[in-house]
Amino acid sequence: MRILLVTQYFYPENFKSNDIAFELVKKGYKVDVLTGIPNYPEGKYYKGYGIFKKRYQKIKGVRVFRALQTPRGQGSGIELVFNYLTFAFFGSVWAFLLSLVTKYKCIIVHETSPITQGYPAVLVKKMQRIPMYFWVLDIWPDAMKSGGGIKNQKLLNFVDSVVKFMYDNSDKILISSRGFRNLIEPKGNYSNKIEYFPNWSEDILKMDSNYPIPELPDGFKILMAGNLGKSQNLDAVMKSVLLLREIDEIKWIFVGDGSMKKWLDNFIEQNNLQNIVYTVGRYPFESIPAFYQAADALLLTLKGEFPHLRQVVPARLQSYMAAGRPVLAMIDGGGAEIIREAACGYVVDGGDYVAFADMIKEKVITNKTFFETLGYNGRKYFELHYDKEKCIEHLCEIIEQNEN
Repeated sequence: MRILLVTQYFYPENFKSNDIAFELVKKGYKVDVLTGIPNYPEGKYYKGYGIFKKRYQKIKGVRVFRALQTPRGQGSGIELVFNYLTFAFFGSVWAFLLSLVTKYKCIIVHETSPITQGYPAVLVKKMQRIPMYFWVLDIWPDAMKSGGGIKNQKLLNFVDSVVKFMYDNSDKILISSRGFRNLIEPKGNYSNKIEYFPNWSEDILKMDSNYPIPELPDGFKILMAGNLGKSQNLDAVMKSVLLLREIDEIKWIFVGDGSMKKWLDNFIEQNNLQNIVYTVGRYPFESIPAFYQAADALLLTLKGEFPHLRQVVPARLQSYMAAGRPVLAMIDGGGAEIIREAACGYVVDGGDYVAFADMIKEKVITNKTFFETLGYNGRKYFELHYDKEKCIEHLCEIIEQNEN
């Protein structure tokens, strides 16, 4: 009863693939992970890892096989392309060898970007004639347009054919957002394969909140934690900040790093916002409870001009809800629907920075007591839908259903 998990990203990188592997072991399954050499998000191999270092490990009962992949560098251009392709190629070599010596029950693909990480999984499926479960956390080739600015239609059409190949070979297409169904179904006859399998979060309230963090400014603190990339629409956020800059009480705090971090720092300096906007850099996941506890509201934004981004439910939303903190969001589609359904915060359309600023002035600052109750609502919704134990139990049911 051994399961193969295929993912480009695994411990010590911080992805949900870690939870899948370690939690399935706790459930009694034997788990192998086929992954790459850790280099996300820094773009270089983690200390202690490399071409000749730690290519095989056993971590918390999980056997980890690390295929050669070149580092992603700055996360764009030729370095990123080679990162994707080298894992697809050398991962497939590992997959072939593993298939010869180990019999698997099924394969799970943890499909963040890129879609090409599914190739090694398909190879094992073909060789062993076993089911493959494809967990879709990003929609391709759409993500290439929104995140990478790719406009070459021939390239996009080719990648779309790769996507269909992966879906054709999947026994179940697990979607992290209900809205993904409308984006996947037009690609082929996949209706009966699709099953809703949402993201989850660690139970923030049960984690230690005493991790040392920098002293945060006094005032009403609106905090964003996580990746600070192009998809987060920080340009629109900063336009809202400018509209609210006269309200000294509001402080904006950004925890994390990403492709837009440097731009954000420059914007703060150029517009003399140092007294209301603060970037504190990357901190380990263990620090998150302390940051969330110190915040009055948690910020969630996502670009809205691309159809697939309107349906993405950012993983940070689940962690915000787990922390029991109110959410302020500038987002469309799937994320907006959940916020409204859970009544855990206030939301405006993605990119509508004027409405966002008005919302804070009219609904938040004037009624902070009621605003606090929204966080309580989010916590209750988390317990019902995004508890890690419940989600892993659901995954076990999916695996066993196919067996029966």
